[in-house]
Amino acid sequence: MRVGIKVMNNSEHNVEIREAVGSDAKAIIDFYQVVGGETDFLSFGKGEFKRDVIEYEKEIEQTRSQSNSIMLLALIQHEIVGIATIHSNQRQRSKHSGTLGIVVAKAFAGRGIGKTLMNELIGWASTNGITRKINLATREDNAHAIKLYKQLGFEQEGVIRKETFMNERYYDTIMMGLFL
Repeated sequence: MRVGIKVMNNSEHNVEIREAVGSDAKAIIDFYQVVGGETDFLSFGKGEFKRDVIEYEKEIEQTRSQSNSIMLLALIQHEIVGIATIHSNQRQRSKHSGTLGIVVAKAFAGRGIGKTLMNELIGWASTNGITRKINLATREDNAHAIKLYKQLGFEQEGVIRKETFMNERYYDTIMMGLFL
């Protein structure tokens, strides 16, 4: 089952949530270039999400062809304000497990968009017939995200010590998982 278009009614804006398609590649790359400079919680910084548009179009379409992987976009007036993904391995022994990633533009944080995207991903994963576990990684000091993940049922499974180095400081990565 793939995700169709859904609309989240917000007091300020209607947020459209839909699955990404190949033709979204340029807009997604542009979005990632902006949000990379808005937060230190991503694995890349401003200008570090370097992708060829044609190759990324193919990657998005490949994701769409996999029954256990998905990329969702949150849009306001046709502009991307958030992206949420589950990428899963296609090998038989590990295809039941997917890795979740999510980002919401700073200007739209705190409006429930992230939680809505997370719930959409969890609902989709619960019904795709393959996914049984969702994994994610977050930096130890990302308290707002960790609180949301725990509210949604994720549990801490491990710590990768000093995985990130920024601003002359090391940060641990918290590994979390949700069994469906």
